[in-house]
Amino acid sequence: MIGRTLAGTNIIDQIGQGGMATVYKAYDPKTDRYVAIKILPEHFAKDETFLIRFENEARAIAKLEHIHILPIFSYGEEDGIMYMVMRYMDTGTLADLIKQGALSFKEASKLLKQIASALDYAHSHNIIHRDIKPSNVLIDNLGNAYLTDFGIAKIVEGQTQGLTGTGLIGTPQYMSPEQCRGEKELTPASDQYSLGIVLYEMVTGKTPYQADTPLAVIYMHVNSEPLTPPSQLRPNLTDAVEQVILKAMANDPADRFPTCGALAEAFAEAVNRSDTVAAITRKTIIPKTPETVQSKDDAQTTVVKPEKTGGRRLSAPVLFIATVGMIAFIIAAAILLQSANSNS
Repeated sequence: MIGRTLAGTNIIDQIGQGGMATVYKAYDPKTDRYVAIKILPEHFAKDETFLIRFENEARAIAKLEHIHILPIFSYGEEDGIMYMVMRYMDTGTLADLIKQGALSFKEASKLLKQIASALDYAHSHNIIHRDIKPSNVLIDNLGNAYLTDFGIAKIVEGQTQGLTGTGLIGTPQYMSPEQCRGEKELTPASDQYSLGIVLYEMVTGKTPYQADTPLAVIYMHVNSEPLTPPSQLRPNLTDAVEQVILKAMANDPADRFPTCGALAEAFAEAVNRSDTVAAITRKTIIPKTPETVQSKDDAQTTVVKPEKTGGRRLSAPVLFIATVGMIAFIIAAAILLQSANSNS
């Protein structure tokens, strides 16, 4: 494909490849800008039913206009090649960010809010993403999130064995239990479950379920296998924060938050509450001796023993000398007084 002209653009380089599509960097001479072109496997174009579904889904996705959704400029079929032309971003993905280590609670909360806002917007337009994962979240140079690959999973559903080898489309580590069971009519709660796993990974650096095969991971999701509590992987993660993450990952969709936005709000509130408690705890420490204590955010705080404000206590030798002197003074005064009386 490199060097070929497609959709009025010149394809320059391949920048990504997944189980459902290949992504290329291209130059659009009409707009004098670089774009990303997502190309679906060529054999799909031979299926008339698939062509109709692609047209319908692509049209719906292209109508999504949200600040945190990567825009689609155009889509279509040309010479048996089905494509989507999108905004090009070269600053990496959330997956790249997580590889550098777990995110701070503040950064995770910011990105969660942006992704949740994009999902709620799509859900309000009856579009379920179906493949929420860090590699589908692009990050710009200001640290803002852009959700991509909306509806791709649904477009190719039933046309391939996907990544699971079972005909299920999605990424096993992030699939909801209902998606793992092959339920066709997924709800926004399915995307929320996947977002909960992304949140777990953002704050711990790991996904909750890991196994040697995709089917084993699917089994763990469906049966709610015990997972490592986030607080065990990150000691300064409070119980309130942990409960928010686990609620989003509830096996029963009814037990999750009503919306992805509600999840983001609950997480932000739990983080802020934890920060407030930690700050108050640091300010109300009653110092006893000069020592170093460990605070909730792993910063060291030194507290100093205050000086006593009462009068100075006299030592035993000084007190003895003062007492003897006082007795001698009293005896001398008595002798002088007796002598004076005798003379008179």
